[in-house]
Amino acid sequence: MDKKIVFIDFDGTITKVDTCQAMVEKFARDGWQKINELWEEKKLSTRDCANLTFRLFDATLEDIEKLAETMEIDEYFPEFVAQCRQNNYPIYILSDGYDFIIEKILAKFNLQIPYYANKLIYDGCFQIECPHHNEDCRLCGTCKSGLMNRLRSNGEKTVYIGDGSSDTCPASKADIVFAKGSLYKYCQANDIKATYFNNFGDILESGVFKEK
Repeated sequence: MDKKIVFIDFDGTITKVDTCQAMVEKFARDGWQKINELWEEKKLSTRDCANLTFRLFDATLEDIEKLAETMEIDEYFPEFVAQCRQNNYPIYILSDGYDFIIEKILAKFNLQIPYYANKLIYDGCFQIECPHHNEDCRLCGTCKSGLMNRLRSNGEKTVYIGDGSSDTCPASKADIVFAKGSLYKYCQANDIKATYFNNFGDILESGVFKEK
């Protein structure tokens, strides 16, 4: 059987909507749009983007928790997790989002998956710390490519699944890529072989995760 290790983005990939975007749209005062635009253009790091945006927030940690409780995940994701575990494929969530939200959503759906993400801090106002950033690059809060290199073993094929701008670097270094959204457009534009997916049902049907 082929040995594989699976790395998965969280927001908009496992969840049906981007939880960070949902937070901003619900709780941030006007002005976040320009900050987000600079981040998308890679003129702001994730840390700076988040901490600037948090200055515009009118919310408490309880408000964030209540929002997290409304979030839904891809209905095929639990089956996908079960299939990977049946095949003994290690699974890791690599997220440029926030640990607090990931914890709440995984608990809601009774999923126990190791993850790496930015740390959300609240002491009357919000900020983030980025324990997994790349000191040389500093663009992403969580360096997904660095984590992939650290977590993989010799001989394993790396599978990356994602949808957004923080996924472009790890997708360029993975052996197998499933992509949607802006990540799929990036892969097409940069000659990165990627299979398009709408949901994890499509990924299961691809045959890549069937035991061989």
